[in-house]
Amino acid sequence: MVEEKFHSGFVALVGRPNVGKSTLMNAVLGEKISIVSAHAQTTRNKITGVWNGQNSQVVFLDTPGMHKPKSKLGQVIRQSTVDALDEVDIIVFICACDDPLGAGDRYILSLLQGKKVPVILVLNKIDLIKKEQILKKIAQYSKIYTFAEIIPLSAQSGENIEEFTKILEKYLPVGPKYFPDDMVTDQPERNIVQEVVREKLLLRTKEEVPHAIGVFTEEFTERENGKVYIRCTIYVERDSQKRIIIGKNGILLKEAGKEAREEIQNIIGAPVFLDLWVKVSKDWKNKDYILRELGYKEHK
Repeated sequence: MVEEKFHSGFVALVGRPNVGKSTLMNAVLGEKISIVSAHAQTTRNKITGVWNGQNSQVVFLDTPGMHKPKSKLGQVIRQSTVDALDEVDIIVFICACDDPLGAGDRYILSLLQGKKVPVILVLNKIDLIKKEQILKKIAQYSKIYTFAEIIPLSAQSGENIEEFTKILEKYLPVGPKYFPDDMVTDQPERNIVQEVVREKLLLRTKEEVPHAIGVFTEEFTERENGKVYIRCTIYVERDSQKRIIIGKNGILLKEAGKEAREEIQNIIGAPVFLDLWVKVSKDWKNKDYILRELGYKEHK
């Protein structure tokens, strides 16, 4: 009996902001790896998630939503997405069914022209539109790009998620098992803490604040009593934003901290003391030393 060869590969999830890239990866993995929020550009790092099939392994790169950069941070984030396209075996281009095909979609598709790897179109959020509209969307996108596969699904409800993983397996090359079965991400715990804290703040703040929030884990140490002490600095650009983040009588920061602490405890499996500090640093998104501190590589 011939032994079936193992298949593995790297898969980039690309698309405009808030089309459901992070929600899709989290739905596939069954665990929360990437930050999910209603604000644009909530994913800032290429979070790697690992999915294991029966005789296969998919390593996901969840890239930030692409748009025209307005700061050095925006340039770094956009470049990380462009770079990811040259590192993978499959590209998954995700669109939201309830959004019209726009200039942003066409721009990303222009970057995919000439790529030698399969490009799969995912039409997400099918739970928000009627079936006949889905067929129109498929026809519309098929006219402007030749996709290897097109799959409509709902990352939120889980509809067609299993079919999506089967399609990925179909296009995986023969390869090694890059990560052990029990590993769902290669992100350091410090990075995961930062993502969780950012998410809890984004869920509670108004439109002017999200793009101005940066979170850095200053300390992550296990104390003698078995508790893990974590201290994070939250960077904002203005005093007014600091007041919003802290909230009246410190309520907003306390609530966000409590939720973040509970989630972090579940992730690391130990009791946590989470210490959050808010720091004003004007125009931090254009300061190289802060971007390096927050873990963003500079692209020339």
